[in-house]
Amino acid sequence: MKDPINRDGLRPKFWEHVPLKNLAPREWEALCDGCGKCCLNKLEDADTGEVALTRVACRLLDGETCRCGQYELRKQFVPECIHLTPRNIADHAYWMPQTCAYRLLFEGKPLYDWHPLISGDPETVHSAGVSVRGWTVPEFEVDEDEWEDHVIEEPT
Repeated sequence: MKDPINRDGLRPKFWEHVPLKNLAPREWEALCDGCGKCCLNKLEDADTGEVALTRVACRLLDGETCRCGQYELRKQFVPECIHLTPRNIADHAYWMPQTCAYRLLFEGKPLYDWHPLISGDPETVHSAGVSVRGWTVPEFEVDEDEWEDHVIEEPT
């Protein structure tokens, strides 16, 4: 028997019982909590592999909505942007934010209560203080050599 589908095209609580590789495209996209942290430029230590977030945002990030301003065309503007998929998450989960639903589910962890799929409200990610709303710096305003000066602790 197939899972029932909600009005929004999603199976109820799909994230709790459907493996990432079996998610429908709409379900995969719905996992994004809208925090914007994946769009922060990161620094990776070549020796340790440790990834540090900076408050320097990708040129396409809208700092108020915490969404990509050109999501469908982002690879044309930012060729190095990672298009995260169920096929490549194993290669990229380590640099995703610690609170990211894709990373959490990949690691076998539950979603946080503020996640819009749990709360039913896309604003809870912002009211919980987990998003980048209002505190990023556009990458064109900071030389790449100075990104280290903008390293932050991830808001969790």
